[in-house]
Amino acid sequence: MEITSTIFIAILMILSSNFIMMIKSQDQFSSELSNEEMGLKTEKLSHLHFYFHDIVSGRNPTAFRVAESSVTNSSATGFGFMVMIDDPLTLGPNMTSKIVGRAQGIYASADLNNFGLLMVLNYVFTEGKFNGSTLSILGRNAVSSPVREMPIVGGSGVFRFARGYAQARTHQINFKTGDAVVEYNVYVFHY
Repeated sequence: MEITSTIFIAILMILSSNFIMMIKSQDQFSSELSNEEMGLKTEKLSHLHFYFHDIVSGRNPTAFRVAESSVTNSSATGFGFMVMIDDPLTLGPNMTSKIVGRAQGIYASADLNNFGLLMVLNYVFTEGKFNGSTLSILGRNAVSSPVREMPIVGGSGVFRFARGYAQARTHQINFKTGDAVVEYNVYVFHY
Protein backbone atom coordinates (compact mmCIF):
# COMPACT_ATOMS: atom_id res chain seq x y z
CA MET A 1 0.00 0.00 0.00
CA GLU A 2 2.89 2.31 0.78
CA ILE A 3 4.33 1.84 -2.74
CA THR A 4 0.92 2.56 -4.30
CA SER A 5 0.58 5.74 -2.23
CA THR A 6 4.07 6.85 -3.26
CA ILE A 7 3.32 6.20 -6.94
CA PHE A 8 -0.04 7.98 -6.63
CA ILE A 9 1.59 11.02 -5.00
CA ALA A 10 4.34 11.07 -7.67
CA ILE A 11 1.76 10.93 -10.49
CA LEU A 12 -0.31 13.63 -8.78
CA MET A 13 2.77 15.88 -8.48
CA ILE A 14 3.65 15.39 -12.17
CA LEU A 15 0.09 16.13 -13.28
CA SER A 16 -0.11 19.15 -10.97
CA SER A 17 3.13 20.63 -12.30
CA ASN A 18 1.99 20.04 -15.91
CA PHE A 19 -1.36 21.66 -15.10
CA ILE A 20 0.34 24.66 -13.49
CA MET A 21 2.71 25.02 -16.49
CA MET A 22 -0.27 24.83 -18.85
CA ILE A 23 -2.08 27.58 -16.93
CA LYS A 24 1.07 29.73 -16.91
CA SER A 25 1.55 29.32 -20.67
CA GLN A 26 -2.06 30.38 -21.29
CA ASP A 27 -1.55 33.51 -19.17
CA GLN A 28 1.69 34.41 -20.94
CA PHE A 29 1.47 37.41 -23.29
CA SER A 30 4.68 36.73 -25.20
CA SER A 31 7.55 34.33 -25.53
CA GLU A 32 10.86 34.20 -27.36
CA LEU A 33 11.08 32.03 -30.44
CA SER A 34 14.10 30.91 -32.40
CA ASN A 35 14.49 31.47 -36.14
CA GLU A 36 14.32 27.69 -36.56
CA GLU A 37 10.94 27.51 -34.79
CA MET A 38 9.61 30.08 -37.28
CA GLY A 39 11.18 28.34 -40.28
CA LEU A 40 13.45 31.33 -40.96
CA LYS A 41 16.63 30.68 -42.85
CA THR A 42 19.48 33.05 -43.73
CA GLU A 43 18.55 36.70 -44.19
CA LYS A 44 18.95 37.98 -47.77
CA LEU A 45 19.08 41.43 -49.35
CA SER A 46 17.09 41.68 -52.61
CA HIS A 47 16.92 44.52 -55.13
CA LEU A 48 13.68 44.92 -57.09
CA HIS A 49 13.32 47.29 -60.02
CA PHE A 50 9.98 48.16 -61.61
CA TYR A 51 7.81 51.01 -62.89
CA PHE A 52 4.66 52.27 -61.17
CA HIS A 53 1.91 53.58 -63.50
CA ASP A 54 -0.45 56.03 -61.78
CA ILE A 55 -3.31 56.41 -64.28
CA VAL A 56 -5.91 59.03 -63.35
CA SER A 57 -7.31 59.73 -66.84
CA GLY A 58 -8.80 57.86 -69.78
CA ARG A 59 -11.20 54.93 -69.97
CA ASN A 60 -9.36 52.70 -67.49
CA PRO A 61 -7.97 54.79 -64.64
CA THR A 62 -6.24 52.98 -61.77
CA ALA A 63 -6.24 55.90 -59.30
CA PHE A 64 -9.39 57.55 -57.93
CA ARG A 65 -9.81 60.54 -55.63
CA VAL A 66 -11.97 59.28 -52.79
CA ALA A 67 -11.85 62.18 -50.29
CA GLU A 68 -10.78 65.77 -49.75
CA SER A 69 -10.72 68.28 -46.91
CA SER A 70 -12.49 71.62 -46.62
CA VAL A 71 -9.20 73.34 -47.60
CA THR A 72 -8.12 71.05 -50.45
CA ASN A 73 -9.25 73.34 -53.27
CA SER A 74 -7.81 76.50 -51.68
CA SER A 75 -4.54 74.90 -50.53
CA ALA A 76 -1.39 75.37 -52.64
CA THR A 77 -0.52 71.73 -51.97
CA GLY A 78 -4.01 70.23 -52.32
CA PHE A 79 -3.82 69.41 -48.62
CA GLY A 80 -6.25 66.70 -47.59
CA PHE A 81 -6.99 65.01 -50.91
CA MET A 82 -6.91 61.22 -50.76
CA VAL A 83 -6.50 58.83 -53.69
CA MET A 84 -7.17 55.07 -53.71
CA ILE A 85 -5.01 53.16 -56.18
CA ASP A 86 -4.62 49.80 -57.87
CA ASP A 87 -1.72 50.78 -60.13
CA PRO A 88 0.14 48.33 -62.37
CA LEU A 89 3.84 47.63 -61.74
CA THR A 90 5.79 46.79 -64.90
CA LEU A 91 9.30 45.70 -65.84
CA GLY A 92 9.79 48.65 -68.18
CA PRO A 93 8.47 52.21 -68.37
CA ASN A 94 5.84 51.45 -71.05
CA MET A 95 2.39 50.07 -70.21
CA THR A 96 3.01 47.38 -72.82
CA SER A 97 5.85 46.05 -70.66
CA LYS A 98 5.25 42.89 -68.62
CA ILE A 99 3.13 43.47 -65.49
CA VAL A 100 4.88 42.06 -62.40
CA GLY A 101 2.43 43.26 -59.76
CA ARG A 102 0.14 45.98 -58.47
CA ALA A 103 0.54 48.92 -56.10
CA GLN A 104 -2.59 48.89 -53.98
CA GLY A 105 -3.44 51.39 -51.28
CA ILE A 106 -3.78 55.09 -50.62
CA TYR A 107 -1.80 58.26 -51.12
CA ALA A 108 -2.85 61.57 -49.65
CA SER A 109 -1.59 65.15 -49.55
CA ALA A 110 -0.31 65.55 -46.00
CA ASP A 111 1.76 68.77 -46.05
CA LEU A 112 0.31 72.28 -45.90
CA ASN A 113 3.52 73.99 -47.09
CA ASN A 114 5.26 71.63 -49.54
CA PHE A 115 3.85 69.03 -51.87
CA GLY A 116 4.32 65.82 -49.88
CA LEU A 117 2.25 62.67 -49.96
CA LEU A 118 1.59 60.13 -47.25
CA MET A 119 2.00 56.74 -48.96
CA VAL A 120 0.22 53.72 -47.51
CA LEU A 121 0.73 50.97 -50.10
CA ASN A 122 1.15 47.28 -50.64
CA TYR A 123 3.18 46.10 -53.60
CA VAL A 124 1.41 42.88 -54.57
CA PHE A 125 3.67 40.76 -56.79
CA THR A 126 2.14 38.47 -59.42
CA GLU A 127 5.16 37.09 -61.25
CA GLY A 128 8.30 35.03 -60.67
CA LYS A 129 9.64 33.91 -57.33
CA PHE A 130 7.80 36.73 -55.52
CA ASN A 131 4.37 35.77 -56.95
CA GLY A 132 1.78 36.02 -54.16
CA SER A 133 4.09 37.98 -51.85
CA THR A 134 3.69 41.60 -50.78
CA LEU A 135 5.78 44.50 -49.51
CA SER A 136 4.23 47.26 -47.39
CA ILE A 137 5.25 50.93 -47.70
CA LEU A 138 4.38 53.55 -45.11
CA GLY A 139 6.06 56.91 -45.48
CA ARG A 140 6.41 60.37 -46.97
CA ASN A 141 6.83 60.94 -50.69
CA ALA A 142 8.30 64.41 -51.33
CA VAL A 143 7.03 64.37 -54.92
CA SER A 144 9.01 67.40 -56.17
CA SER A 145 12.36 65.89 -55.10
CA PRO A 146 14.29 64.09 -57.85
CA VAL A 147 14.73 60.99 -55.64
CA ARG A 148 12.35 60.06 -52.84
CA GLU A 149 12.98 57.42 -50.20
CA MET A 150 10.20 55.58 -48.38
CA PRO A 151 10.48 52.81 -45.79
CA ILE A 152 9.47 49.20 -46.31
CA VAL A 153 7.77 48.33 -43.02
CA GLY A 154 6.89 44.69 -43.64
CA GLY A 155 5.60 42.13 -46.04
CA SER A 156 4.06 38.72 -46.53
CA GLY A 157 4.93 35.45 -48.23
CA VAL A 158 8.59 35.48 -49.28
CA PHE A 159 8.82 38.94 -47.69
CA ARG A 160 7.62 37.95 -44.20
CA PHE A 161 9.65 40.01 -41.67
CA ALA A 162 10.79 42.36 -44.48
CA ARG A 163 12.46 45.69 -43.88
CA GLY A 164 14.18 48.11 -46.22
CA TYR A 165 13.50 51.12 -48.38
CA ALA A 166 12.12 52.12 -51.77
CA GLN A 167 13.62 54.86 -53.94
CA ALA A 168 11.25 56.58 -56.35
CA ARG A 169 12.19 58.67 -59.38
CA THR A 170 9.59 60.26 -61.63
CA HIS A 171 10.19 58.83 -65.10
CA GLN A 172 7.39 60.67 -66.86
CA ILE A 173 4.46 62.90 -65.90
CA ASN A 174 1.73 64.32 -68.09
CA PHE A 175 0.71 67.61 -66.46
CA LYS A 176 -2.40 67.80 -68.66
CA THR A 177 -3.86 64.40 -67.63
CA GLY A 178 -2.10 63.86 -64.30
CA ASP A 179 -0.88 60.42 -65.38
CA ALA A 180 2.59 59.50 -64.14
CA VAL A 181 5.18 56.76 -64.47
CA VAL A 182 7.54 56.37 -61.53
CA GLU A 183 10.69 54.23 -61.49
CA TYR A 184 11.21 52.27 -58.26
CA ASN A 185 14.34 50.67 -56.89
CA VAL A 186 13.47 48.66 -53.79
CA TYR A 187 16.08 47.24 -51.42
CA VAL A 188 14.68 44.77 -48.93
CA PHE A 189 16.03 42.41 -46.29
CA HIS A 190 14.00 39.19 -45.95
CA TYR A 191 14.42 35.50 -45.15
